[in-house]
Amino acid sequence: MRSCLSLTALALAAGLSLTPGVAMAQADGAADSGVAKVLASGGAGFNVAAVQDLINRGDAAVAAGNLPEARKDYDNARSAAKQLLAFYRDLSGAFRGLDARIPREMDAKGRAALGLLAEANLRLAALFRRQNQPEVAVPVLVEVVRLMTPSQPQGQKAYQSLVELGFVETPFAAAKTAPAN
Repeated sequence: MRSCLSLTALALAAGLSLTPGVAMAQADGAADSGVAKVLASGGAGFNVAAVQDLINRGDAAVAAGNLPEARKDYDNARSAAKQLLAFYRDLSGAFRGLDARIPREMDAKGRAALGLLAEANLRLAALFRRQNQPEVAVPVLVEVVRLMTPSQPQGQKAYQSLVELGFVETPFAAAKTAPAN
């Protein structure tokens, strides 16, 4: 038993020596300083604010007439939103039944990432339409309808774009005729 504890202590010490920055940050209490929350920083981290920043940069590029740059920004926003969505879902599932606060937080962040994914897709589809590439816009619009459902404003907007493109013919009027409560 003693040799097992010694071996564990040795392995732990070796692991900490290989990552001195982590060990020092934990020892110094620097976890609360900002170093540990670098991914949470607005616009520069790996979070929904960074995705929104990419969408905003794409919008600015469209306004400036730089469509290739806008496409790159929208594609990056889509990719980051998809990654965030997957990570939030994985974490939510891992903590279900263990600590309800974490799945609630991850689900809320996931909904925000999903909304930004839909926004990036709508912007990208509009860009394709502007470049007279409707065949490229269709799959992106269908993805928005699938992700957001036609009951959500973004899903309705995507479906309306599909009607305008002539990909579908039947307009979706259910949202307009739904009774108000």
